[in-house]
Parts: sequence; structure tokens; C-alpha cells
Amino acid sequence: MPEYTIKFAQSARKELERLSTNLANRVFPKIESLARNPRSPGCRKLQGFENLWRIRIGDYRVIYQVLDGEMVVDIIAVRHRSQAYRFR
Repeated sequence: MPEYTIKFAQSARKELERLSTNLANRVFPKIESLARNPRSPGCRKLQGFENLWRIRIGDYRVIYQVLDGEMVVDIIAVRHRSQAYRFR
């Protein structure tokens, strides 16, 4: 099965860089696993959006879009759950 390419919105890249080393070490492997299976067990589709998904890592959420035609997972946000759904 071909792997998806992981792309980051500039804001999501900055959010990831601001995380503590310990937290980043937990979040980054989960993001990498999206290349193999973007709709893995535990991910949820966000209500009210056509193609947005989220994965949960403790108190943090990774919000992403799956572009199947292009084989791309576009990471939109990496935020604490209290701020995760405030975008666009």
C-alpha cells in the first residue's frame, strides 16, 4: 500500500516546534503513522467539516485533512485540546 505524504501548514509547523521535547517525542510518531494509515483507529472526523480529521495525544490534538487523490495528509493544527478547534 503506497504511503501518503505528510505536509504541514506553516502555523502547524510552528505549533509543533513550540512543544516541549517530551511532548514532541509523543506527537511526532503519531503524525508519521498517518502516512501509512490516515484514518487509523482512534481518529475522528470533525463534525461540520467535509474532510477534517483529528487524532488525540493526551491533552493535545492534531487536526488534519486527507487528500486521497493527491495521497497527502495536510496537518493543519497541533494544539492543546482547549484551543484545538479554534481555527479558520
